[in-house]
Amino acid sequence: MGSSILFSYPEIGTIAGVQGAITYAACSALPVLSFAFLVPKLRSKLPGGFILTMWVKERYGLYAGLYLSFLTVATMFLYMVAELSSLQQVINALTNLNGLPVVIVEVVITSIYTSLGGFRISFLTDNIQGAIIAILITICTIAIGTSVDIDRSKIGPSGLTHDTVLGYQLIYILFIGILFSFMFLSNFWMRAFASKTDKDLWIGASISAVVLFIVLLLVSSTGFIAAWAGVWKPGTYGGLAFFLLLAELPSWVVGFTIVMVVALSCAVFDSLQSAMVSTISNDVFKNKLSLLWVRIFVLFVSVPAVVVALKSPSILRIFLISNIFSCAAMPPILLGLFDAMYFLRGVDIIVAGFGGIFSVFLFGCAYYGDAKKAADLIILTSGLYADDWSVFGVFVAAPVGSLIFLMLAVTCRMGCVWVRCKIKGGRFDCLDKPLPREDVVGERDGSPGGSLEDVERRRKL
Repeated sequence: MGSSILFSYPEIGTIAGVQGAITYAACSALPVLSFAFLVPKLRSKLPGGFILTMWVKERYGLYAGLYLSFLTVATMFLYMVAELSSLQQVINALTNLNGLPVVIVEVVITSIYTSLGGFRISFLTDNIQGAIIAILITICTIAIGTSVDIDRSKIGPSGLTHDTVLGYQLIYILFIGILFSFMFLSNFWMRAFASKTDKDLWIGASISAVVLFIVLLLVSSTGFIAAWAGVWKPGTYGGLAFFLLLAELPSWVVGFTIVMVVALSCAVFDSLQSAMVSTISNDVFKNKLSLLWVRIFVLFVSVPAVVVALKSPSILRIFLISNIFSCAAMPPILLGLFDAMYFLRGVDIIVAGFGGIFSVFLFGCAYYGDAKKAADLIILTSGLYADDWSVFGVFVAAPVGSLIFLMLAVTCRMGCVWVRCKIKGGRFDCLDKPLPREDVVGERDGSPGGSLEDVERRRKL
């Protein structure tokens, strides 16, 4: 959790009230448990793996692996932008100073110590981050509870205690969006694979989900508290609700919050840097290029992240863009974990991913009857909190459309192979089940399966 939570979660509290705050916190916490479910399956299929892209490359082939690697790096880049943009906005909001120097210092400092300590130092900063989160939330909760006066007469008229259609829509939108978006974060996979046993992973993920829910619910609640305290007015940007409340607190609380936010931001940013280094080194250069050069490359990648972050885009919108693309790409990929889906190939999931995004465009054309509005819907230019069913339709169209295109891709591929076999002769082998893993590995792990050439020869026979 980084400084971005101080913008996106209070914002939902100002729009969807108590219902939205509970929904957002729960939908952010529960997806963590998915790693406890998926990682044991991945370990059994790829014992030496440590990120999802390694299994995708093994299961679907080189091009599918590169496809996922590109999406993974792009998602982490968006998260970098969100974190740097959040930090800049925090400094601007709390000090009225230019946040650029702080952003640059963070990028340089995290690049230095992750280069020296690798991913282990990121684990260390995570432990520090956990303590900082606990202290920050405790102090802010006590300070707000003792220093902020709520006007009870504003609670009812605000409507923030009532359930709404948007609140119910968000249960699905946020859960599926965050769930599949997490799948693209290599830093999450590396932490999950680092668990000693599957039992430890379940324990860690369960504790994590509970703590996440509590912390995020408290942060989200500052949105409707700010509204009831009269420091936030309807029609203004809800992402500032937390900072408007801070303005009512003693100055030492504000100073303490600035220090804590910078520490939180560094802990998140160094994780993203380390994960990007691992992904690029393993997936693109096959660990043959010196890590020093990969880290230098990631440092250069941070430069455009800083430039984009300085434009202060909506933090929530950045997350939403990554959520839509992940909802389109990830469902077909994860189907490969099931043995019954052995016939899926790399070209199928690539077509399905693009098909999911195209399905969003088709939905927009059908819903609005306007191609321009349909294209804008892909990046949600109007935001998440629409007063219609457009956003809900986007998050239905992306995964459902990708699965439909997956079926079409499989059908077309098998149909072409069948026609070719009929014309040129040969056996239709698209539905042949793969060999057991110990035979496929062959000489690489000392099993009696023989070389890969021998295995392939026997398969053809």
